[in-house]
Amino acid sequence: MSTKILVIDDEQDVLDFISYNLKKEGYTIQTAPNGLEGVKMAREYQPDLILLDVMMPDMDGIEVCRQLRGDESFDRTMIAFLTARGEDYTQIAALDQGGDDFIVKPIRPSILKSRIQALIRRSKRMEGGDSQMVELGPLKLDREKYQLIKDGEIIEMAKKEFQILDLLMSYPGKVFSREEIFRKIWGGDIIVGERTIDVHIRRIREKIGGDYIKTLKGIGYKIEA
Repeated sequence: MSTKILVIDDEQDVLDFISYNLKKEGYTIQTAPNGLEGVKMAREYQPDLILLDVMMPDMDGIEVCRQLRGDESFDRTMIAFLTARGEDYTQIAALDQGGDDFIVKPIRPSILKSRIQALIRRSKRMEGGDSQMVELGPLKLDREKYQLIKDGEIIEMAKKEFQILDLLMSYPGKVFSREEIFRKIWGGDIIVGERTIDVHIRRIREKIGGDYIKTLKGIGYKIEA
């Protein structure tokens, strides 16, 4: 089955450019001209991947991402920002809301195709785990439902928080550097600042409590029961 991609952008020439190049690669493409229409289309179309701009009238791309990440039916959907806004604070805001990649335009078609292929491969790897349940002490991660369960209570987590905790819990005692976490969770084609990973770790700690996640100063993080 062809991968379904939704492109959300308020510039028609951008929609035409991306649609033309991705259809040639065999992808099934739908487009939306603004954020409000994008959210509506996403819920109707249920795409595998969403490409969206940041600056749009009525509803910007970061708000679109926030709304979709609040809907569990989009837990496994890859969301990539494709925008001319390249400032660090914009990138951090986009990733904190659950973005999987941040692509600065203009971008050559060959590079865009490569980034999309990398996102699709990453999505397939995340879905291909040997077990749907990871346990560590009182913590249980349900990969199928994207849920954290502690002492029988379901704890809500953002997608990136869940993925980082999944990575740490899959290898208890192993130390992961920030760079390794970036590479495994966001992929090697995207660069984010240290503040982003620190914010995610802080939020995870607040949710799971205790002292499970250890910081090794100057090295990285590990988790222990």
